[in-house]
Amino acid sequence: MLTLALAKSQETEETITYTQCTDGYEWDPVRQQCKDIDECDIVPDACKGGMKCVNHYGGYLCLPKTAQIIVNNEQPQQETPATSEAVGAAANAAATAGGPGRGVTATGMAASGVVPRGGFVASAAAVAGPEMQSGRNNFVIRRNPADPQRIPSNPTHRIQCATGYEQSEHNVCQDIDECTAGTHNCRADQVCINLRGSFTCQCPPGYQSRGEQCVDIDECRTSSYLCQYQCVNEPGKFSCMCPQGYQVMRSRTCQDINECETTNECREDEMCWNYHGGFRCYPRNPCQDPYILTSENRCVCPVSNAVCRELPQSIVYKYMSIRSDRSVPSDIFQIQATTIYANTINTFRIKSGNENGEFYLRQTSPVSAMLVLVKTLSGPREYIVDLEMLTVNSLGTFRTSSVLRLTIIVGPFAF
Repeated sequence: MLTLALAKSQETEETITYTQCTDGYEWDPVRQQCKDIDECDIVPDACKGGMKCVNHYGGYLCLPKTAQIIVNNEQPQQETPATSEAVGAAANAAATAGGPGRGVTATGMAASGVVPRGGFVASAAAVAGPEMQSGRNNFVIRRNPADPQRIPSNPTHRIQCATGYEQSEHNVCQDIDECTAGTHNCRADQVCINLRGSFTCQCPPGYQSRGEQCVDIDECRTSSYLCQYQCVNEPGKFSCMCPQGYQVMRSRTCQDINECETTNECREDEMCWNYHGGFRCYPRNPCQDPYILTSENRCVCPVSNAVCRELPQSIVYKYMSIRSDRSVPSDIFQIQATTIYANTINTFRIKSGNENGEFYLRQTSPVSAMLVLVKTLSGPREYIVDLEMLTVNSLGTFRTSSVLRLTIIVGPFAF
């Protein structure tokens, strides 16, 4: 960077501004200093012949792809001050060392100079190893690697910074954080946001500007899809609530609480059945005379009892829960024979509990059928549906039936 000389007199001290950079650098108006140009990024095909481009401060190098790059971060030795013309002469001397169009092959060769009155160190050195090429007439002028980002601090130099910036101890212009310094003029109901060279005043999240004040945004009125059940507006925010029997999940959705795994009021002789939004207690032994309990939820009518000849041989009790307003048609339950006899035919039907035609039983195989929901159900409500399987042999000499008593609990909500 070209440095304008600081003129001193007994009466005044002139403030100078760095506005012109040397070749390979460009002026950064924000940081108020020269910054390096990455030629490898902006120059198309900067290196030829399979060479790789390596950016330098103020220039670039073309090196073999197998070359190793060693950065020397040692502080350079003090040299006799030289003018910028001396630096240029050293550069020209090094540039002609390899001849026109040829790379520098010398080892340890370097040229350097110091710009007086706070200038930067300019140096050029050949890297030991295979032949290399460099941009800008085979010579690179670069900042000292030990201090690549700033102009050396000198208390006698003053720089002129734009509004919103101040001079740092390293003689560069840095942003003033008015928000931290407390020099902003934001109102008490606003928050200060620092910007480069300035600041802005905004309303806090959840508030909007209305005239000369920040007012709360009622998010619940802006959209009906924020919460699955109920939206509650609060100062600067909103929250979601769920009905009894549910808990809030991921701040917005409702999930059923399984009371059967936590707390319930079922007796010892009762079983707890959880459904969407609640629970119910059912007897562990649902059998009614003349049926007797043979296994869990299975009741059998003894063949020795004459009354059983006109009754289903067995009744199996099952329970299920569905949400309100479930889409229809929808397959909800499958019934299947547990015992298969040879030369018999099975038929399935809804024996009771379908007076309003909410269900339909579709036979899916000779030994199974699917219960289909064909009308939308709203809860909370309980349906008890008896599904009967009638078995007869091909000669018509044998006939028996069994019932699956399905209790369907419809939850109060669609979630």
